[in-house]
Amino acid sequence: MTYLNERLPETAEAFANMRASIFKDNSLDTRTKELIATACSVLLRCEKCAVIHSQRAKEKGATEDEIAEALSVAMFIAAGSQLHWTNAYEKIL
Repeated sequence: MTYLNERLPETAEAFANMRASIFKDNSLDTRTKELIATACSVLLRCEKCAVIHSQRAKEKGATEDEIAEALSVAMFIAAGSQLHWTNAYEKIL
């Protein structure tokens, strides 16, 4: 974020404020939020994000098995999101 901090400090601050407002214990605890963020990172193919959020999840008490399950949910959603394309293919035929 150094690039944005230097050139668009208001934008960088807004991003940091958004993170701070989301990643705190509320209806969902931060451990759960970091597990969700890990799964989302995989879906969005952001390796750096996946590393950061899985480390933060561990720091908040998540186990390797919980992280693996979060990743398996992401894998399922990614695979399932492709199923509708089979219907699209049938329309082409």
